[in-house]
Amino acid sequence: MTPLRLLLLLLALSVVVVAGCGDDEEEPAATPAAESGSGGKLESDPANAEVTLTIGSKNFTEQKVLGEIYAQGLKAAGFTIHKDLNLGDEKTALAALKADEITAYPEYTGTALLSFFGKTADELPKDPQAAYDEARAGFEAEGLVAFPPTPFTSSNEVAVTQATAEDLGLKTISDLEGKSQDLVLYGSPECRQRLDCLLGLQQVYGLKFKRFVPVAIDQRHEVLTSGRADVSIVFTTDPQIQRENEVLLEDDQGMFPPYNSTLVMKQETADAGGENLRRAIELIQEQLTDENMQELNARVDLDKKDPATVAEEYLTETGLISG
Repeated sequence: MTPLRLLLLLLALSVVVVAGCGDDEEEPAATPAAESGSGGKLESDPANAEVTLTIGSKNFTEQKVLGEIYAQGLKAAGFTIHKDLNLGDEKTALAALKADEITAYPEYTGTALLSFFGKTADELPKDPQAAYDEARAGFEAEGLVAFPPTPFTSSNEVAVTQATAEDLGLKTISDLEGKSQDLVLYGSPECRQRLDCLLGLQQVYGLKFKRFVPVAIDQRHEVLTSGRADVSIVFTTDPQIQRENEVLLEDDQGMFPPYNSTLVMKQETADAGGENLRRAIELIQEQLTDENMQELNARVDLDKKDPATVAEEYLTETGLISG
């Protein structure tokens, strides 16, 4: 059984257990994936073939995987699909969309607000829906549609090892109070000046660390496992989180802004696809949770699989297409 299928099975079993506990216990809040729809399989509609989509992506692992997932999923729904992945950064991808070189690509709400719509870091909404609404309005003014976002958010977070979490009793970032002065924090070089990094931990949580050490992004997990770092600032969808059994501390004061992914598309293309396109995108995204995105990224970065293969695995293991 693959890791992703096992994760989905465990989540399903947990729902059954909770349901059997009786009405006298408060039910936990549903996950974004559970709230976003009723599930289902992507069914091919011959009418969709009249709509041609060229799916693009930016130039890093998660974007390539997302681009492949959209391309393969929408093809399974009957749309005529072309791909132009690995375009470059967000400005390159948006320029390609506006120039009709592509018709859609996945973008992050926080990135869009910072790079395209004039927000500064301290102005970013902390609420995911508010961030999406602002990004959607910005894209709409430029003749683009931003579809409802994925459950996962690819933002900064505070990570510790399982052993550190257990030894110090850490579950939330606030739990670091009274302990951080004895801990070494690692983060990307720009972390020292960012409100969603060291600066925010100091100003929002009032934390002071023994010292801060800048480190390259691709080494932020290695410094944890090697013991050089007690705490490290990582991305929520980094593949090492699951594979190395790291613990993400809950951002209980809402310091980190949301970076949920939204598929951005030309308005005329979205209109041509209509309800069939909207529903297909909704189905494709329903199970793109933080945990599943971590696993998909791990299969590319750690297991060295091709993004196209990993995308097909996601679609089959979640029952969206037949294996």
